[in-house]
Amino acid sequence: MKFKQLGRTGVQVSELCFGTMSFGGDADAATSSEMFTACRDAGINFFDCADGYSKGAAETILGKLMKGSRDELVITSKCFNSMADDINAGGGNRRHILRAVEASLTRLGTDRLDVLFMHRWDKVVPLEETLRTLEKLVADGKVMYLGASNYAAWQIAKGLGISENNGWPRFDVIQPMYSLVKRQVESEILPLAEAEDLGVITYSPVGGGLLSGKYGVDKRPDGGRIMSNKEYTARYGEDWVFEVADAVTAFAKDKGIHPVTLAVAWAAANPAVTCPIIGGRSLEQLQPSLDSVDIDMTPELHAAIAALSRTPPPATDRLEEQT
Repeated sequence: MKFKQLGRTGVQVSELCFGTMSFGGDADAATSSEMFTACRDAGINFFDCADGYSKGAAETILGKLMKGSRDELVITSKCFNSMADDINAGGGNRRHILRAVEASLTRLGTDRLDVLFMHRWDKVVPLEETLRTLEKLVADGKVMYLGASNYAAWQIAKGLGISENNGWPRFDVIQPMYSLVKRQVESEILPLAEAEDLGVITYSPVGGGLLSGKYGVDKRPDGGRIMSNKEYTARYGEDWVFEVADAVTAFAKDKGIHPVTLAVAWAAANPAVTCPIIGGRSLEQLQPSLDSVDIDMTPELHAAIAALSRTPPPATDRLEEQT
């Protein structure tokens, strides 16, 4: 396992980050422990969580697993989503953020988060209020670095400008979606990250399981998140996405590589990406992602894999400028 610097923070993180979204949900405590141990044995020191994962259970399980090794690990969490019936328990406002972080620290059994992500963009609360609140958390030592997840490029840029103008800590890490079936970030978000020296940890490198080799044009899912979760259905329901899944499966078979291994290695090889977030519901499902670090992703192989999917248009939409 190699290590990379997380943006300009100076923090060294493993080339793979483990995402704990399945903890306490699809993966019970015992299975979660197996996957955590496998990740540590593989050399992973970077673990991503969120208060909304399994309604807080993921943080609780991760907190128990990391006892005794907390200082060796880089731990993230997120806030924004509602965690209670309270109508005010959500969003990017000061009231919610401060309460949410205290609750996350309690569940994780730690005194600080290495990175706190705002999980979503708040259309109502001024970003100045959000960032000023985050500045307090950094000043109090409860959060080391700030991150933005699921923000558009202009939203990230606006945040960077506000922080610079006020002398506040900035978003040093971003967490966008990125896979062979979701490449929009290549147009603006990744170039922005390179220009501003942001750490980039991308999620869903296997497209919500779509690139696992199990699905294709004639093998539509009849269960799982893609069918049961309306967000995933909207995200991955287009016909061309299943055509890409077929192409990736065939390409991987020809190379003698598991499709998941190939998909994760491809996402990790983008020079703007610090590391992709991997995960699973079981150790068996996780293993192909762990194996991705052994792939020799040459420029030729990376280009050949990229050609299996749609390249997004340039930010200006001037297709004649696309290289």
